Amino acid sequence: MLSRSELKELTKDEVIVKLRDDEDALLNLRFQHTLQQLENPTQLRYLKREVAQLKTILHEYELGLRK
Repeated sequence: MLSRSELKELTKDEVIVKLRDDEDALLNLRFQHTLQQLENPTQLRYLKREVAQLKTILHEYELGLRK
């Protein structure tokens, strides 16, 4: 997982790729959690937070706040 400063340095294409990867990882973690095979449930929280941050950054690109 990337820090906020590292997330802010990503280009729009990198944000899209990272978002897609994180959403896939989140889906897998949810399956593991449902099957009670998840060792560290806090991973879900951190990954959901990162997905939200990436979506915010992507929205800022669409609004023209980032270049």
